[in-house]
Amino acid sequence: MTDQAPAAESDIPGKPTSASRTTLSHIMTHNDTNLLGTVHGGVIMKLVDDAAGAVAGRHSGGPAVTASMDEMVFLEPVRVGDLVHVKAQVNWTGRTSMEVGVRVLAERWNESNPATQVGSAYLVFAAVDADGKPRVVPPVIPETEKDKRRYQEAQIRRTHRLARRRAIMELREKRAAEGFED
Repeated sequence: MTDQAPAAESDIPGKPTSASRTTLSHIMTHNDTNLLGTVHGGVIMKLVDDAAGAVAGRHSGGPAVTASMDEMVFLEPVRVGDLVHVKAQVNWTGRTSMEVGVRVLAERWNESNPATQVGSAYLVFAAVDADGKPRVVPPVIPETEKDKRRYQEAQIRRTHRLARRRAIMELREKRAAEGFED
């Protein structure tokens, strides 16, 4: 099964990357900390999912649900008092799904130093209708060279996701045929 649009559905007008790009900003407080006194990774992950979901909904023109998080990388700890900026954009679209790339930046709330990248993530969203059934999304139109690179990298990640899923299913089928129950 592919996620590429059939000819009749590919006539949906595309949307440029900039049409749904967004930034979510949040100041980190003591309520956000883990046992080490830095901001809990789960708090950052929720902000990432919130921003990515907003972008997916904007791009697809309606509800979109998180299907997977390919990768979440934490580069630097985030501290109480940091102003966190979560920047998200659609990198790639299939027939009913979208990959959203997210960059997480942090800066001290009371300093004028530039923000530092503290994390990044790639999430896949599925557009759904009111009944929760998949619906077609408009193609994304990369505008800049950076957007075009992100689009190409997203295609590579998708190929790897599908290959990994196939390999796991084949392994499970083989183990089941050998009499192993998981």
